[in-house]
Amino acid sequence: MAVLRLYLCFAFLAAPLLRFQLRQRAEAGREEPHRLPERIGHASHQRPSGALIWVHAASVGETNSVLPLISDMLAADEALHILLTTGTVTSAEIVASYQARDKAAGQRLIHQYAPLDRRKWVMRFLSHWRPQAALWVESEIWPNTVLACEAHGLKPIMLNGRMSPRSFKYWQRFGKAARFLLGKFALLTAQDDMSATRLRELGLAEVATPGNLKLDAPALVADEKQLADLHTAIGTRPHWLAASTHQGEEEQLLMAHQMIGETIGAQMDKLLTIIVPRHPNRGAAIAEALGKHGVNIAQRSKGEMPNADTDIYVMDTLGEMGLAYRLADIAFIGGTLVPHGGQNPFEAAQLDCAILHGPHIENFESLFTDLASKGATAEATDAATLAAQVTALLNTPTTIAQMQKAAKDYSAAMGGARARMAALLRPFIGQANEARHG
Repeated sequence: MAVLRLYLCFAFLAAPLLRFQLRQRAEAGREEPHRLPERIGHASHQRPSGALIWVHAASVGETNSVLPLISDMLAADEALHILLTTGTVTSAEIVASYQARDKAAGQRLIHQYAPLDRRKWVMRFLSHWRPQAALWVESEIWPNTVLACEAHGLKPIMLNGRMSPRSFKYWQRFGKAARFLLGKFALLTAQDDMSATRLRELGLAEVATPGNLKLDAPALVADEKQLADLHTAIGTRPHWLAASTHQGEEEQLLMAHQMIGETIGAQMDKLLTIIVPRHPNRGAAIAEALGKHGVNIAQRSKGEMPNADTDIYVMDTLGEMGLAYRLADIAFIGGTLVPHGGQNPFEAAQLDCAILHGPHIENFESLFTDLASKGATAEATDAATLAAQVTALLNTPTTIAQMQKAAKDYSAAMGGARARMAALLRPFIGQANEARHG
């Protein structure tokens, strides 16, 4: 517990440093400058009357996974309001898109940036919003926030909990603190048996496994006209997709692109590689860096389309991953060639992609393992092996079709997590309604 006291002390003293970091993030485009007060607990909206459920989703994947559940909750109770907090600009934009699409539900969904984990800031946030329940998606365990919730008589619920090997090793080192903090939760749910086992090994006996919300979300949408226009622009050229890439990967993808191009040579038309960065605001930097190597770049955020001379097409626009996955039969999942831990491959599986990935899959270890067991994925260790795999697939359409079918069958078989999660949450939502009328 000494480490917990040390953390709480540091967070208390770190206000100037945290404010400085927020300003730096704003200058880099990673925060919205006019909304920085939200990060220190100052609300930018009035609290609505009645029951309010606080849902926290750290970033894009968590936000996409929980929005369908939020829709169910809002549909089930027309008087309910949801406060959804996130920690990234991109996730905030996704929430805004949802509110625009579903105006009726959107009016009862309020977005705020989550306050940083400093007690005064979290207490200010909770004093304003006074939620009757708190639902935190995946592995958000912030000590000051947990303790501030306790001070407000609020016991959070972990939705779709994930415990990666890296997180597990970290919490094992501080087992007493982990048990203390996680013991403050009203309910812990794990997205897979592996995460549930790790949570139990930390000393938490009661962990529910209703399934993975990320595997129960509808397939990503795409604009049909834009999809048709891109298919026309690409034509019969061989092409593949690198989705949700991270810094340090694009250079390796360029190397793979060049090796594939040299291998297929005159056998096929000129290769097109499509890159979708995890953070769209990196698009310009990616285009500039890769362009220095003598390849032709087209950048979607500039309104450019790929043409016959384009080598790399950078799709750096928000909300078009569904479009990207529908463009390509072969999808490499980013964050796996660098030690990030990987992004979610399930969206690619839903949209008929043969899936490739690097060795760093800790964030979605169970899912990648399941897909591999079905024959839906293949692993590359570096740019050379990635190039060899893409080349082999381009030369063997039957293998692509087999991997696509395996991925599609797996995605179709997964589901029901949302309904099971809703059943688990029903008593807690009922208590929120009682608090509203009490």
